[in-house]
Amino acid sequence: QVQLVESGGGLVQPGGSLRLSCAASGSIASIRTMGWYCQAPGEQRKLVAAISTGGTTNYADSVKGRFTISRDNAKNTVYLQMNSLKPEDTAVYYCNVGVVVSSTPNYLNAWGQGTLVTVSS
Repeated sequence: QVQLVESGGGLVQPGGSLRLSCAASGSIASIRTMGWYCQAPGEQRKLVAAISTGGTTNYADSVKGRFTISRDNAKNTVYLQMNSLKPEDTAVYYCNVGVVVSSTPNYLNAWGQGTLVTVSS
């Protein structure tokens, strides 16, 4: 089976920074697209950023210029560097990874457990 373990969330002041990490492990043949989603209380889960196998990135308009997604393929890990944080960034952040596995169904979208980011003074 595939497991995603997230870390890096916490309480920060407006204007501060955090770095989220998500490491994949288990029965992994290879990893495809990796991304981060956020979910604020009472709201739908939304895409924050994604990065393809080739390194192409995509960001929500609200985080462009402030957040950076990256990946370390050797470590099966995706990161989200969050700078200039705003109170409206407060949410639970979930990583999502496309995983190729050796048995049926051969391709899965795996989700992390979520890590809480709170931006408040």
